[in-house]
Amino acid sequence: NPAAGKAMAEAGHEVASHGWRWINYKDFTLEQELDHMRQAVKVIEQTAGRAPVGWYTGRFGLHTLEAVIKHGGFLYSSDSYSDDLPYWVKVGTEPHLIIPYTLEVNDMKFGVAPGYTAGDGWLQAMKDSFDILYAEGARAPKMMSIGLHCRLAGRPSRAATLARFLDYVASKPKVWVATREEIARHWIATHPAAAA
Repeated sequence: NPAAGKAMAEAGHEVASHGWRWINYKDFTLEQELDHMRQAVKVIEQTAGRAPVGWYTGRFGLHTLEAVIKHGGFLYSSDSYSDDLPYWVKVGTEPHLIIPYTLEVNDMKFGVAPGYTAGDGWLQAMKDSFDILYAEGARAPKMMSIGLHCRLAGRPSRAATLARFLDYVASKPKVWVATREEIARHWIATHPAAAA
């Protein structure tokens, strides 16, 4: 959808990749996964005017991280749910930044059972997660991810819920609402791989 891709990029959003197809990559070879990765990057670059700088497969396989490194050009990948902060891994001798993702407050729960049927449950889950991480952030920085998909969060009632949550977040001091690219660039500058 070139019009949507261009509009998102022009609005300052990070157009991220979620893979070429929404399939399970567990049985893919490295070359097959790389081929899909190349196709996805090419289409995003054509539609948004810029290649993605991050990668998230979702249904990743044994070779996903290796494919990310071999493909090159990615600041980070997000096929991890293991932490509240970015962290470094090594793939061979190559350091790579992981920015963990979440399914906890992801809008995809509007499309799966048991999930959200109205915005109130999603709003409460987001606020509860934020409040705990914000309190913990008084001692050490924390990161909260919210998975958003245009076909889900873009529905009018859910967009209203998201707006209420963003207003809530904006009412708190010392909060940075950032893209994953901004987080990656900050982490790379502040916590470089050599120091990890």
